[in-house]
Amino acid sequence: MDFFGLRTWRLGIKSLLLHPLRSALTVLGIFIGVAAVIWLLAIGEGISQKAREQIEGLGANNIIIRTIKPPSEVTDRRRGLTPFGLTRDDFRRLTMTLPTVERAIPIRELRRRFSYSRQSVDGYLVGCTSEYAEVTKLEIARGRFISDADNRQKKNYCVLAAEVAATLFPLEDPIGKQIHADEDFYIVIGVCKPRMPTAAIGGSLAAKEFSSDVYIPIETLWNRIGDLVVTRRSGSFEGEIVQLNQITLRLDKVEHVMETAELVKQTLEMTHRVADYGITIPLELLEQARTTRLMFIIFMGLIAAISLVVGGIGIMNIMLATVTERTREIGIRRALGAKRRDIIRQFLVETVSLSIVGGLTGVLGGLTCRPVINFIRNRLEEAFPRVMAQLPDVIKAVEPIVVPFSIPLAFFIAVTIGVIFGLYPAMRAAAMDPIEALRHE
Repeated sequence: MDFFGLRTWRLGIKSLLLHPLRSALTVLGIFIGVAAVIWLLAIGEGISQKAREQIEGLGANNIIIRTIKPPSEVTDRRRGLTPFGLTRDDFRRLTMTLPTVERAIPIRELRRRFSYSRQSVDGYLVGCTSEYAEVTKLEIARGRFISDADNRQKKNYCVLAAEVAATLFPLEDPIGKQIHADEDFYIVIGVCKPRMPTAAIGGSLAAKEFSSDVYIPIETLWNRIGDLVVTRRSGSFEGEIVQLNQITLRLDKVEHVMETAELVKQTLEMTHRVADYGITIPLELLEQARTTRLMFIIFMGLIAAISLVVGGIGIMNIMLATVTERTREIGIRRALGAKRRDIIRQFLVETVSLSIVGGLTGVLGGLTCRPVINFIRNRLEEAFPRVMAQLPDVIKAVEPIVVPFSIPLAFFIAVTIGVIFGLYPAMRAAAMDPIEALRHE
């Protein structure tokens, strides 16, 4: 009789079918383990993919420098104001002294209330240049974005984010209309398509929503508003002098990013006495995200592997009980000439059969990860809308991604565990004394 021959498989499957409920419960343990491996790795990959997309959205060949308000500001005693952060001199110095910089984009942001007719919305007035749309991957739905000519001529033009346009102009075409930003007014020349937000990264880069922005030429902002920011609170006011909120440097090659970032740091340290700026390097963050992804996958895989081990313990438990029940059968087979290796084969076939069925059904269950999670998430949003609204966007929008190698890996582990945990009961059955086995009642 060949090892794992056809007859052995028939006998093994027939023995399992004599106790269908017991076999089904054993298969269920392997099913849960295999499905857990695929599900957990898919969820982990989906979360990692979302994080990588947000970092890649910042640009791998970009260096982002943000103004940060220091704990103890440097005060201008003559006017009682607080100047800090990046300056126009910093912008000129960086663009003139760093040969690897291909483009440099200055950005200035102010909190404003925008209004048109009876509609109003709070948002950010963003002074920028024509390159801002390309760097931040903004797409225009109608009209156009601000141009270099608009900046040179200090035009009072603006481009609206999709949500701002929908709020201020629910029934009208905003192109050519005039909106107010507190005491100033701007003419709408374009409307952006909806843009997914970027996540906050550390302390040097705040989250960017892109949903409440109004973009104007930065030269227009400097000319009309200047650098002074006044915040009024119950009769008192606080003043700050901020020239730039952000400088984005786009380099000619990705290979120059780390070297240029060090030069940027050295250049700014020469003129800034306090740490009123932060440097974010998306390339460095991307490398960290890849390392974190690998660690996350390993961690999730270990957790899921525990489920498979539990399923293997279930197989061993069932097979040990089966050996005890079939002691007399084992004795008869040994008396008729069956050798120990034949008994081992018989019980291993049964455990491998359970593992294969559990592995195959577990793979099918694992492939249902995305539709099942989306269904559960939709039902939770209907049942608990407030709770779901408070969850981070990465959780609400994440889509599980089945990792290709997880399918053969989970199936292989399931079969291996079936063999390992079935080997002891099989050897115990083969080690029985035939005479004692025949006496068993």
